[in-house]
Amino acid sequence: MLEAGLLEVLIIMYFVFNATDFPSEDYYDYIIVGAGGVPYGKPNLMTQEGFLTTLMEVDAFDSPAQAFTSEDGVPNARGRVLGGSSAINAGFYSRADQEFYGRSGVNWDLRVVNQSYEWVEKAIVFRPELKNWQSAVRDGLLEAGVDPYNGFTLDHSVGTKIGGSTFDSSGRRHSAADLLSYAKASNIQVAVYASVERILLFSSSPYSGSKQSAIGVVFRDQRGRYHHAMVREKGEVILCAGALGSPQLLLLSGIGPRLTSSLGSPQLLLLSGIGPRLTSHRGEFLWLNTCLMSDSSFTITPEMAYGISIVPPMPLEHSLIQVVGISNSGAYLEAASNVIPFASPARSNITGATLCRFTPVGIYGCLD
Repeated sequence: MLEAGLLEVLIIMYFVFNATDFPSEDYYDYIIVGAGGVPYGKPNLMTQEGFLTTLMEVDAFDSPAQAFTSEDGVPNARGRVLGGSSAINAGFYSRADQEFYGRSGVNWDLRVVNQSYEWVEKAIVFRPELKNWQSAVRDGLLEAGVDPYNGFTLDHSVGTKIGGSTFDSSGRRHSAADLLSYAKASNIQVAVYASVERILLFSSSPYSGSKQSAIGVVFRDQRGRYHHAMVREKGEVILCAGALGSPQLLLLSGIGPRLTSSLGSPQLLLLSGIGPRLTSHRGEFLWLNTCLMSDSSFTITPEMAYGISIVPPMPLEHSLIQVVGISNSGAYLEAASNVIPFASPARSNITGATLCRFTPVGIYGCLD
């Protein structure tokens, strides 16, 4: 008898192929860009304990995490394994703020949005079991006045809450790749080791300003050979390569604000909203050794740090993000504990706390 998780992987592998096996040109009803280019490979990738190892053990070719440094000089990583960054992140899940839909300028069908949430949550979202550290974080947030306590909820709610986790009760990670288990295996093909280089556009008229449609994509396999994936009549190209990959591919395809020649692509479609508001989470880190602190009180200012990591006097169990505090101003306060290597001692137990958008009461902050 196969475990459910292993059975899902075997089903998915049935329609996953190396990009070198694809023809130089083929036609599809839908082309979805953003699955991640590398298949599962390292056994600890799908465990909580493998979280930091996965982020630190990177290479130039097929590691699950791809390291990069932004133009602002901020080091980061993004997932290139099947499932994208959902296969390498800390596994915290929450629905979007309801105000997001109103601010987006998109005419959302909220009935379909909620159905889509439920479709995803059924496959990959679980209620976490709080242990000592996450329970302490919850109690600390409430003591600091991050009210009310909302208990376990997947909704974006001001106050303190327990959110969803993409790690199940056994500690196994579930990623966006699990959603492929919904697919009809005879009607889908997934290309791995494929690098999409641009979207192909077609204009219905030679005149400037005429409507342009996406008709396919160009991708390259690991041998460097180019392939054209084209859509059939009434087909669609769906771009879901993440907050970094999607605008990057649009810009490389000549879609976006006025571009420079350094991008190597002519301006095909002028859209000023592509890319300009993307910012890195910049900040410094303050390391505190509680064994050496004579006074537990300290002050964090924006000039000093946006984050702290604490070396506690006693070991803590491993935990990723499970509890979050959300303030009225939109600040997020989260915390995790992990074991990471140091030069001396060889291994230390580290507790880190995270706050997105700096607030004076925050422990660890980063600006959106």
